[in-house]
Amino acid sequence: MRLHRNLVFATIDALKEIFNEGQYADKVIEKTLKRDKRWGARDRSFIAETTYDIVRWKRLYAEIAEVKEPFSRENLFRLFAVWATLKGITLPDWKQIEDTPTRRIKGRFDALSKIRKFRESIPDWLDELGVAELGEETWEKEIGALNKQAPVIIRANKLKTDATALKKKLSEEGFETINLKDYPDALQLVERANIFKTESFQKGLFEVQDASSQLVADFLGVQPGDRVVDTCAGAGGKSLHLAALMENKGQVIALDIYGNKLKELKRRAKRAGAHNIETRAIDTNKVIKKLHGKADKVLIDAPCSGLGVLSRNPDAKWKLEPEFLDRIRKTQQEIIRQYSKIVKNGGRMVYATCSVLPSENQMQVKDFLASEEGKDFKLIEDQKILSSETGYDGFYMALLEKSE
Repeated sequence: MRLHRNLVFATIDALKEIFNEGQYADKVIEKTLKRDKRWGARDRSFIAETTYDIVRWKRLYAEIAEVKEPFSRENLFRLFAVWATLKGITLPDWKQIEDTPTRRIKGRFDALSKIRKFRESIPDWLDELGVAELGEETWEKEIGALNKQAPVIIRANKLKTDATALKKKLSEEGFETINLKDYPDALQLVERANIFKTESFQKGLFEVQDASSQLVADFLGVQPGDRVVDTCAGAGGKSLHLAALMENKGQVIALDIYGNKLKELKRRAKRAGAHNIETRAIDTNKVIKKLHGKADKVLIDAPCSGLGVLSRNPDAKWKLEPEFLDRIRKTQQEIIRQYSKIVKNGGRMVYATCSVLPSENQMQVKDFLASEEGKDFKLIEDQKILSSETGYDGFYMALLEKSE
């Protein structure tokens, strides 16, 4: 592979914003890719994948390069030189990366790869937490799986098509996909590509949604005609899936504290042809109180550490802090107790997170069932989804039923 100066420099600029300015990797990459209209698909792919790679392996590469944060521009070029060397790329004789000790890099990589916190490039506290909550063996497998690049999975929109017809249509548009066993509406892209420019996407025939995430709406067991509340709807991936499963019959009330996310959901719902979704911003407690005892089904896709989706958000490893985890667990318990009041007698509720930690999952459900608000609920079933077992996001979901 021949390195192009303008692409490498763009990557260095992106890394500076992510590492030194604390910006989100996906937003920085999205902005960086718009910098030069002459860049083709391969150029953009190089920038995106190289940036994500260096973000994912930051601790390992920094240890090999013997640099510390905040990284100077010279430090960032050293990280890049480590990445290129380990990829087997011949380094050009640019002044920014001259005198790169290639042999020493490979030797340090071999030595550090024997220590998990360096091999998997994670903070000490996170490694200790993973072992404490999941056990040595499971954590070892799980963090290894979460460090692999996530595949691109899409969900066929049943309001307009099905997986078979969508597969054929995308093939005609030049995108090859494979069906996924046990995920009826899912297709996986054979090669990573920008599928948002396809006619299929513009017409609302699919949404990008990980395979594990596609299980959640199904787990709630919605029926056409139900009144369903999605309490932490965000931009609405699961609200759209609920609407499709309900065949546009009944009502999906999508709640969120962020109005801008609900605006995005409205746009997506229009494209998807999902007419039974109503958005409501939670600006006061009255919004929740008005719904008390009114819903057949309630989905709580709770805010969480996001540990189960590290493969698509590798920068989360560096943004997470133990204090945040303590706060989010408290928030999760407040949310499940507050939003459970929306479930009517005989109704059902799913509590879900994209985390693999029992303290955010099974323990939250246990604490809720032991609380005053949870005394009328019983656990029907729960499901723990590990990335190391499926190859998709780590997830948890619990189905609870309120007594008649």
